[in-house]
Amino acid sequence: MATLTPYNKLNVVELARRKDPSGNLMAIAEVLNEDNPILQDAPWMEANDTFTHKSTRRLYVPGGTWRKINAGVGITATRTIEVIDGIGMLEAYSEADKDLIDSFPSPMQARMDEARGFIEGMSQELAQTTIYGSTVTTPEEFNGFAARMASLATAANVRNAGGSGSDLTSIFIIQWGLSRVFMVYPKGSPFLGIKHTDLGEVTVSTSTTAIANAAQYQAYRDHFQVKCGLVVRDDRCIARLANIESTGTSNLFDEDDLITLLNRMPQAGRGASLYVNDTVLTQMEIALKDKNNVNYTAAKGEGLAGEAVLFFRGNPVKKCDQIVITETALT
Repeated sequence: MATLTPYNKLNVVELARRKDPSGNLMAIAEVLNEDNPILQDAPWMEANDTFTHKSTRRLYVPGGTWRKINAGVGITATRTIEVIDGIGMLEAYSEADKDLIDSFPSPMQARMDEARGFIEGMSQELAQTTIYGSTVTTPEEFNGFAARMASLATAANVRNAGGSGSDLTSIFIIQWGLSRVFMVYPKGSPFLGIKHTDLGEVTVSTSTTAIANAAQYQAYRDHFQVKCGLVVRDDRCIARLANIESTGTSNLFDEDDLITLLNRMPQAGRGASLYVNDTVLTQMEIALKDKNNVNYTAAKGEGLAGEAVLFFRGNPVKKCDQIVITETALT
């Protein structure tokens, strides 16, 4: 989650924390910010409906029939299947007492600081849903990658790293592209990403029930919203190495499993990105410096901010903080 303790109102204690001894606003150290490049990598496309996106997958292609002279062949046709992906709505409201905000040295900056925190928190929630969202457990969400690769028995694109219990993690391999895997926003929507609306000054009540003559006060209100979904047009373009132990002194996973998964993807996984948490990334970077290493390379200046990027057999490896170490073993 994006917060350590739940709060629903900005209060005077928080006001005191944000001022330095001279009374000026201090820069906020965003210690809860996370690395979730999965949101930066995903291409976005307008959905073909308001709350869903319909894709068509090819199920069967005829191979033809070898014909003899004076003999005919039967008529065949291709077969397809429709796949419907839902679009979820993630929203939040912020309310702060007008007199409290106006007491800041810069009320506008104070509101902007609060808004940045909401946008960061919603970005983390969106990344978490992209990985672990499930309409079975939470119908309001959309299905993330884990829900689409939740079984060792039925999915060829999932391999078992051999771990057990509920202290496990996964490596997710994604080939992004508008004909492969992408994010969608509602049809006709002018907004892509998190929409922030300043609702201005409003009158709010201290009561949570419809009580006549409830105490009221003036507040500033902001609304945050993102509408999006995940579409996997080609399920060969996603893969998961699951059941990776998150503790221990030996290697946590076998690199041969990653090679196997990449080779099962279109074009042997060319253009795919590998998403890992810091535990797995650390193991990979340790393997990089081994004199016998043949799978890992690193290149400076390849990241969005010019940082060095780790590669596994030519595919970038990216740290995603929302990949947990508390997954339960897949069977």
